[in-house]
Amino acid sequence: MRRRELFKAAAASAAALAAPRIGRAERANKLVFAPSVDLSLLDPVVTAFRPTRNHAYLVFDTLYGIDRSWMAQPQMVEGHQIEEDGLTWTLTLRDGLRFHDKEPVLARDVVASIRRFAARSSFANALMTATEELSAPDDRTVRFRLKRPFPHLPEALAGPGGNVPAIMPERLAATSPYKPVAEIIGSGPYRFLPDEHISGARAAYERFPLYQPRTGGLVGFTAGPKIAYFDRVEWLTLDPFSAMAALRSGEIDWWESPGRDLVEALTHDRDVTVISQYATAMSLLRFNHLHPPFDNAAVRRALLGAVDQAEAMTAVAGTDHAFWHDGIGLFGVGTPLANDAGIEVLRGPRDYAAVRQALARAGYNGEKIVILAPTGEGGMRTLSLVGADQLRRAGMNVDLQEMELGNVIRRRLNQAVPDKGGWNAFFFFFDRSTPNTNPYGNMWIRADGLAGFDGWPTSPRIEALRAAWLDARDFDEQRRICAELQMQLWQDVPYIPMGEYWQATAYRKDLLDVLPGCFAVFYGVRRV
Repeated sequence: MRRRELFKAAAASAAALAAPRIGRAERANKLVFAPSVDLSLLDPVVTAFRPTRNHAYLVFDTLYGIDRSWMAQPQMVEGHQIEEDGLTWTLTLRDGLRFHDKEPVLARDVVASIRRFAARSSFANALMTATEELSAPDDRTVRFRLKRPFPHLPEALAGPGGNVPAIMPERLAATSPYKPVAEIIGSGPYRFLPDEHISGARAAYERFPLYQPRTGGLVGFTAGPKIAYFDRVEWLTLDPFSAMAALRSGEIDWWESPGRDLVEALTHDRDVTVISQYATAMSLLRFNHLHPPFDNAAVRRALLGAVDQAEAMTAVAGTDHAFWHDGIGLFGVGTPLANDAGIEVLRGPRDYAAVRQALARAGYNGEKIVILAPTGEGGMRTLSLVGADQLRRAGMNVDLQEMELGNVIRRRLNQAVPDKGGWNAFFFFFDRSTPNTNPYGNMWIRADGLAGFDGWPTSPRIEALRAAWLDARDFDEQRRICAELQMQLWQDVPYIPMGEYWQATAYRKDLLDVLPGCFAVFYGVRRV
């Protein structure tokens, strides 16, 4: 079996900047990193953007982390006690926790931080809905008094969604969860250097000497000791060809996500290590449920016959099936709740003539549909192009509107009709790892209308099944509910899965001994 490195990741793009010429020997205590996309947003609570999340795991710590078995483990928490038949949870913070302003981390900081990120995480929000009282009885104690048992409490606090449950000082956590905080102050292994941050160009961090890694436990995803191997970490935003040249010349140490078209060339460089199966991303076709034609479930269901996951993944990741999976439903291959319920709707030859007939029966009459597509990010643009072509073959009148990724994300928030600045559909990548291993981590399945994620689907049955999963203590019952939930996905179609693929990463061979630890500092590592 080949060794695989699996990290929290999602597809994105990078802007251009030339890296400074610094030899490796001259910077033995510095890591120079080229992220897959520029770090433009700094507050990990207000956004689920990939670079912000990676930045957050350098700067912030979390109460719990997710281990290699997909279970929550104490991180900032020393441990917890459960009393009164699951209605009282008492969390004790580790001794010696300090923020980067050197102030101690107190329970009241934790309480304020939980309240803030719960507003942006459906899982943590479900926990708060079940909570009668959240308090800080003393400086190291956080107490939940619940209205009803909530067996997933550690997982809800571990950050199973894209928004990181970052613990920050109370004065910052008092900021609206929809407004970025004024300062980036965490208690993690690295301190963010705001004076060196240039959006579109660079970011810098220095090791926080007062940080104390937790003792014991294996590194895995976001759990285990976080060891700061370097005194300084620099991020440089580079276009793909500049990043490739900089890695080969030793001007950068690690390129997070080279495209498949460049991986082959890198594998022949004796000074570079390439991990071809580094990070998995799931892909989807997302509908706007507010406006025709996709306010009609029959239209959405008809397109299940148009989506060809294998074709889409071949276009994105190449012809080698080792780098991608089709037959994908709610959750990624190998995750605990993944199942094949109803997956036959996406398997087998695509009959576009039959899809056109189904669309006509559903009432689609050739209306124009606006599809948003990013121009700068290769993989996501490729997915958008091949997906749009599949819809055209099904007889849909596609208006593909290409724009920079940031504009796509902003446009997605617009609920206006498509010809007034809104949209009908988009294609997207999202992490298949820790954020999307359960019905509350997968934000795309949420179906409570305007309270949900971009696209705003409404399905009382989906929401009822998600709620039932929360109350299920037995794992077999959780699996049964998730199989039923996947069947409901094919009925209500809040989105259509487009497949799953492996991304690559590349780094200088002289970092071989320490780089796995650097991965752990960023967002954990799992070895399969």
